[in-house]
Amino acid sequence: MSRRSRQQTPNRSPIAVIITIILLAGAALLGQITGIDFIGMVTGEPSTVATPLPDTVGGPSNVTRLTVSKGFGAAKGFWEIYFNDPASIGGDRSTYVDGIEVAIVRTIGQVQSTLDIVAFEWNNPALTEAVLAAAERGVQVRMVADNEHTIDDLDSTIEQLERAGIPIVYDQRSGLMHNKFMILDGTSVWMGSMNYTQNDIYRNNNHIVLLRSRPAVDAFQAEFNEMFVQRQFGSSRSIDDGVSYTQDGVPVQVFFSPDGESVPAILAAIEGAQRSVRFMAFSFTLDEVGTALIEKSRDGVRVEGIFELIGSNTESSEQNRLRCAGLDVRIDGNPYRLHHKVFIIDEETVIFGSFNFSASAVSNNDENMVIIRDRDLAAQFVQEYQRLRSRATTSQEPCR
Repeated sequence: MSRRSRQQTPNRSPIAVIITIILLAGAALLGQITGIDFIGMVTGEPSTVATPLPDTVGGPSNVTRLTVSKGFGAAKGFWEIYFNDPASIGGDRSTYVDGIEVAIVRTIGQVQSTLDIVAFEWNNPALTEAVLAAAERGVQVRMVADNEHTIDDLDSTIEQLERAGIPIVYDQRSGLMHNKFMILDGTSVWMGSMNYTQNDIYRNNNHIVLLRSRPAVDAFQAEFNEMFVQRQFGSSRSIDDGVSYTQDGVPVQVFFSPDGESVPAILAAIEGAQRSVRFMAFSFTLDEVGTALIEKSRDGVRVEGIFELIGSNTESSEQNRLRCAGLDVRIDGNPYRLHHKVFIIDEETVIFGSFNFSASAVSNNDENMVIIRDRDLAAQFVQEYQRLRSRATTSQEPCR
């Protein structure tokens, strides 16, 4: 039998066709309601159609679910968000391809004129190739990086960018240039907790957010210029390039540190909580934030959170203190790392970015933090929190 004849579709009766149409229509309707790709389950092929998410608290949702391999994605208005899913990936590095970095690769492929990158770490092959391709087609690419975690990292691919003639400014200091963001054509910015590495994309729990918002882009551009053009890092920063504004009716605040304003903003958000506070923390050592959480819990607000295992039982961590004060705090179950730096207030306000809740982030590191009051965005972080909480455990360390 020829290859052509084997691939021919067998004849189907009219009744079978009608039944198939009904099944697919039902699958599509169920997908609209649940956000699950039932068409892909029926046909064996992933649906390429974006699916509206269920309504969130407060009214109908305009959020669209984005299909992404090895993760979760959603978009609404000026924001687009992705979470990776290390639990579904495992430790086999040969499978570390086509993760949530494909969303960044896609947008880099659309850049026409400028691409400004700020990276704490850099070794993902797909991102490296995308940046090299952008430079090859004439895009002006510039970069700021932390020297200890790029040029001094044997796994880094940053030397490929250097060899291509891409100008890179390194911080060259003991403090961390801990930012991770990209500005595309001066019209949108990628930011979040995720470093541009294989580990952070495939092993460590992370998020990335694309903001198509002029005030946010301008703020991140000012931060980039301060480092790339003026060579100012850490406490030598001379300007306050944060901003507060409203985009499409949504309140947005952008902070950069060291600036002295990030922690007061976190405290204000916690103190304003009426119903619940959730957090996911790679590092949480700030006593004043821990105190604010304990006080809110005593006021009847539901406070709970997840700590990364590494460092959570040290003297400086807030984990033991919060747990022994009666708060429902747990230890992450990922065998690698929980790398989020997130607070979710009243399922309405979200604090996220590169800013760890630590003294170093406050006074020494270059960091960014964004606060957005949008229930639909908060719902995405709540879903991520629930995924991680389902695998988290309670520390058995004695109270101190």
